[in-house]
Amino acid sequence: MPVLTEQDKREIGQHFVFGFHGHEISEDVKVLIRDYHVGNIILMKRNVQSIKQVHSIVRDLQAFAQKSGHSKPLMIGIDQENGLVSAFSSTAKYTAGTQFPGAMALAATNSTTIAEQCSAASAREMKLAGINWAYSPVADINSDPRNPVIGVRSFGDDPYEVAQYAKAVSDGLTSGGVAPSAKHFPGHGDTHVDSHLALPVIRKTSEDILKLELVPFQALVDSKVATIMTGHMALPLVTGDDTPCSLSRTITTGLLREKMGFEGVIVTDCLEMDAVAEKYGSQKGGAMSLEAGADVVMICHTMERQQGAVEETYKAVENGTISLDELRRSGERIASLKDTFAGTWDDVCHHELDEHILAQLVAKNANLSEQAYAASTALIRGSIPIINKETGPLLVLTPEMESLNKAVDDAEGLLRTGAGSVRNTAGPHYLAFAASVARRHPSHHAVYSRIAPTSDITPEIVDILPTAAAIIFVTRNADRSTWQLDYLGKLRGRLAKTTPIIVLASCAPYDLMNVYDVPGAYLATFEYTPAALETAAAVIFGERKATGRVPVLNGAVTVQ
Repeated sequence: MPVLTEQDKREIGQHFVFGFHGHEISEDVKVLIRDYHVGNIILMKRNVQSIKQVHSIVRDLQAFAQKSGHSKPLMIGIDQENGLVSAFSSTAKYTAGTQFPGAMALAATNSTTIAEQCSAASAREMKLAGINWAYSPVADINSDPRNPVIGVRSFGDDPYEVAQYAKAVSDGLTSGGVAPSAKHFPGHGDTHVDSHLALPVIRKTSEDILKLELVPFQALVDSKVATIMTGHMALPLVTGDDTPCSLSRTITTGLLREKMGFEGVIVTDCLEMDAVAEKYGSQKGGAMSLEAGADVVMICHTMERQQGAVEETYKAVENGTISLDELRRSGERIASLKDTFAGTWDDVCHHELDEHILAQLVAKNANLSEQAYAASTALIRGSIPIINKETGPLLVLTPEMESLNKAVDDAEGLLRTGAGSVRNTAGPHYLAFAASVARRHPSHHAVYSRIAPTSDITPEIVDILPTAAAIIFVTRNADRSTWQLDYLGKLRGRLAKTTPIIVLASCAPYDLMNVYDVPGAYLATFEYTPAALETAAAVIFGERKATGRVPVLNGAVTVQ
């Protein structure tokens, strides 16, 4: 059994991308970079406070890598899809990157030009901060409306439209100097199982996925996309078993590399997700992914699992399960990626953050973001009523936050207490929306209330209803959380027929697709980011028109 040399271990370290905790370079990440020679780092929302702070931590990471003997700079990645998955975007707590629309909102603009412009603008901000790899675009086709983890992260349910928008985002990121990573190969759209929680099993044949799921990925392969991320779903009719695609050589090497002709870097989704971790363990899963032909293995959170995955790979190379020669060829792809997107040590260690240029860029991007959101809001049914500001109060109702999408809600556990209960029951985005509405209806105040699965109509709301100028009823995935529709039904039973109702679907647009007797208007924002909801408020008060379209159900919904 061969003994690994220091150079062999340096090679193996290049095949991992690991996350860490904190707003400064931690001792754990120093160990990973220095002792395990890890060549790629992922920043999470937990690492981001501001663009200036990100620039500082990235420069510290790069300087430490150089000091530790790395031959090339680190790839610094981040989950920046925009929309609801925006680890680099500003939040209620800090100011960082510009918030741009996510995938379905971009497709709702009916403009691949807007999609490319927003992605390029976001990339320029990331590049100024030192980030050179974005895990975007989502190339999944949301063909199952029940999908709990993709949903509005997809551009829609038409494979050729998804291909166009995914390519536009990929091109935009690339033009801004950031490597894109199309995900989740070979497609996570046609399932109602969340791979964070369990293994989705998709019973489709090779011919089936060729006609649907693979269409966007093939378009991206043909356009020479820099990287592609494999997903944790099983395709037993393709592979012959329930091995997750990210761990399957049939998928990773046979399909993506050999049949589809992909020449770039293949990275796995995070191996701490239960679809892999529960059966295989993140550590063993890391070695299995490399054996399958992945170039880079992602483990985002736990130091023990990260160290264990590298050590499992040492064993697999020593016993011949993983070919060191194949790893070296894979390493050449990683080195080429670094040359293109990371550059030289001078590029990453010695460039100062030009805050004047940053301020100009952020101001320009704020205008672009506003235009993009304005083009995305869609009126699905009915017409926007004219709200008389001189009549009665305006009632705004929003749903309690629920853990519906782990990639959005629980990626960092931010919504939950130690006991597992929901901590932030209103959500800062809904509070901001209510405040935005109140500013526009000053004569007779806007009344805001949060509703929950056990909520009944309170005496306060009963008192408001007879004189209400209008009801703005915000939903989030009410097709699944049907208690929201039950509440709406009870509310309508107490309303005068002349009281206008505006239903605002703040996430996926499926909420009222099969409910046709709701009076008033049915609007969709495709995400509940503050920027999207601010645009919705402007539409409701007649300051903007709803010009967006619905990019799902294959055009079955007529947009008014």
